[in-house]
Amino acid sequence: SQSQSTLLSIFSQEYQKQIKRTHAKHHTAEAIETYYQRYLNGVMKNAAAPVLLELANEVDFAPSLMARIVLERYLQEKEQAIPSKTLINSMLRDPSQIPDGVLANQVYQCTVNDCCYGPLVDCIKHAIGHEHEVLLREMLLEKNLSFIAEDQLRAKGYDKTPDFILEVPVAVEGHIIHWIESKASFGDESSHQAYLQDQFWSYWNRY
Repeated sequence: SQSQSTLLSIFSQEYQKQIKRTHAKHHTAEAIETYYQRYLNGVMKNAAAPVLLELANEVDFAPSLMARIVLERYLQEKEQAIPSKTLINSMLRDPSQIPDGVLANQVYQCTVNDCCYGPLVDCIKHAIGHEHEVLLREMLLEKNLSFIAEDQLRAKGYDKTPDFILEVPVAVEGHIIHWIESKASFGDESSHQAYLQDQFWSYWNRY
C-alpha cells in the first residue's frame, strides 16, 4: 500500500545501516590489499568486464565505496603518498580525472550502478531535499502563514537554522509549532534519534 518513494527511502536507510555495521571489515589493510589485487587480476584478464562492480556485489559492499577503496590504493601506489580526500572525491565525481583509463571506467561503472552511495546519489538526495523545501514553502504561503526561511536566518547571523521559523506560532493537534525542519526521508526511530541529537534539540533550545 506504500508508494515506491517511501519503500526506496526505507530500503536506502536499512542498506546504509548494514554498510555501517560491516564498514570496518572492508577497510582492514588485508581486505584493501585483497580487493586491489583481485581488481588488478580481473582487469588483466578482461579490462572491459565490470570487475569492481562484480567484486562489490560479491562481498556485499556498496559499489561506490569499493571504487573509493581501490582508487585510494591505486593513488597511494602511484604517488607514494596518501592521497587527499579532496582529490579522491573529485575523481569519484569526475572519473575522467583518473590517469588510468581502465580504472576510470571501472569507477564510473560503480558510481552509476550504486543506489545508495556515491556522487550521483548525493546529487539526487540534495535535489529531493530542495524540492521538498520548495513544496513546504508553497504550503506555508497557501495557508497565509508568516515565516522566516533558512537563508534569511543565515543572513541575520543565526548559526543553527531550521528550514522555517514561524513568526506567529500555530497549534497542530494540540502542539504549538514554532519552527519546521523538512526531511525528505522515512522517519524511523533511529533516524529520529540521530536528527534529535544533531539538529532538533539545538532548534528546540533556541526557538
